[in-house]
Amino acid sequence: MAKLTGSQIIVNLLRQNGINVAFGLPGGMILPLYNELYVSNFKHVLVRQEQAAGFMAQGVARVTGKAAVCMATSGPGAMNLLTAVADARSDSIPLVAFTGQVNTNLIGTDAFQEADTFGLSFPITKHSVMVKSAKELLTAVPLAFAIAESGRPGPVLIDVPRNVQTELCEVPSDFDTSFKRIYNEYVSHSVRNRTKDEDIPSVIQNITRLLSEAKHPLLYVGGGCNSPEASSRIREFLEIYDIPVISSLMGLGVVPREYPQFLGMVGMHGTFAAGKAAYESDLVIAAGSRFDDRAAGVPDGFCPNAKIIHIDIDAAEINKILSSSISFVSDTASAFSKINSALKNADLKTNRSARGEWLCYCLDLSSKEKIELEMSCNAAECCGAKTCGKKGGANFRNPRDFIKNLPSGDNIIVTTDVGQHQMWAAQYFDIQRPRQFLTSGSLGTMGFGLPAALGAAFAEPEKRIICISGDGSILMNIQELATMAENNLNVTVIVLENGALGMVRQQQEYLFNKNYSASTFASNPDLLKIAEGFGIPSVDADTDPEWEKKAFNVKGPVFVRTRIARCENVLPFVKGGSLNIDSIR
Repeated sequence: MAKLTGSQIIVNLLRQNGINVAFGLPGGMILPLYNELYVSNFKHVLVRQEQAAGFMAQGVARVTGKAAVCMATSGPGAMNLLTAVADARSDSIPLVAFTGQVNTNLIGTDAFQEADTFGLSFPITKHSVMVKSAKELLTAVPLAFAIAESGRPGPVLIDVPRNVQTELCEVPSDFDTSFKRIYNEYVSHSVRNRTKDEDIPSVIQNITRLLSEAKHPLLYVGGGCNSPEASSRIREFLEIYDIPVISSLMGLGVVPREYPQFLGMVGMHGTFAAGKAAYESDLVIAAGSRFDDRAAGVPDGFCPNAKIIHIDIDAAEINKILSSSISFVSDTASAFSKINSALKNADLKTNRSARGEWLCYCLDLSSKEKIELEMSCNAAECCGAKTCGKKGGANFRNPRDFIKNLPSGDNIIVTTDVGQHQMWAAQYFDIQRPRQFLTSGSLGTMGFGLPAALGAAFAEPEKRIICISGDGSILMNIQELATMAENNLNVTVIVLENGALGMVRQQQEYLFNKNYSASTFASNPDLLKIAEGFGIPSVDADTDPEWEKKAFNVKGPVFVRTRIARCENVLPFVKGGSLNIDSIR
């Protein structure tokens, strides 16, 4: 039998799985693995802070739907990485993280750069493990990818002590093909928590019955539908059964923004039409969504008179927040494939007229809301306050129009950071397809946008990646401009600058009597000069009439800045404890 070191086993198994790039930053306790990356000519992207490695891997995973790889050393390196790991867990993103650890004989001695990575990671991963021998890696690595990608996706962390990375281990004769075997064995048994095959016919029959009986039905799509396969089946469903559609933040892209039945995003900053439709519905088909607090608001007031058909891959989400009349534990693509087949042969004449009137009513709400927004947001004049911004009394950029007019289409992927710019992008960017809009949803992590954009650029090198950020968020991981320049990536970073933590400032305006505590900046760095210092062409969109040409009709990285008034707010806005239909408009 051949003998390989732990590091050689890891790299070989990654190659067997088709992984061709890893993101990370080396340190003492992971140097043996980094040495193997070097001698085996495995592509590695050097980040400037470990958190960015996790977000870059997320960028790859969110675009491809497959688990991507990030790495960090022990102690502070691993702990920096954990924010991105927690973010992946919150948004159900497949990720495999390798962290170095002190030698096994030093564990528990407070050795240099020792931290309990396994203990720290346990509550924020789908699965985590510390391997104690090189032999364990033979199964731990393929199982990590199988766990990360099967069922409800999520991050898996493997903590590898330094001596395990150098330990020699005999590998089995089928080692060159063992990854696929172990992976497939796990996946074939991972369906045990789904709706049983023998129960599916009755579930489909009951779903068909409720759909036929409904007068005010509504489809609510979430992140569990945000794949090309699920999106295709859902569009087929909407051709058969013509009803309005709303989306969570993570579900944006399942149907195009301009889709005839689409009422928009629901929740704290969702459309009034979406919230009103949910409130007045008598049947909600919730697909790949979990009625989280930002979307549902007050759960009992989300769809108080509706029966609920809940379709989700994770059985733990069923009946967790709202009780369902019918549940279907399945991936959404498979579920809608079965539902569509049944509906094609079903008698849906009952209440068809009422459903048609309901759809027209919802679309009329949506149309009137769009007109109201256009009338109320057709200018971006300074409010006159001395603290508003840098432009004195001059006009600022209207952030809604600015984002609405950004290029979209098949060749564009958008990432955002977290804050007002994120919500404006969710509300106004022309999202046309699944996996086009990448954002930190549940954890809401500032600093996500730039490294996620870089990861997306590695996954889709021929596409133009647009990162929409704010002058608060961009400083969270601005060091990754070095990584962007170093790799000459096709990324356009756009910063909406208002000299504030905009979303915090907005909530202080509405909820804390305009006490702007620690939410406005006393000093504003020149972001264009900073970008130029990293060797990146920079463009001032407020003064350069050719800024769009310079930002998008190029190869390689570009940095763009535009200024908006500090007093701009994201509307609608639902205060905590209020119903979605009681939003500030």
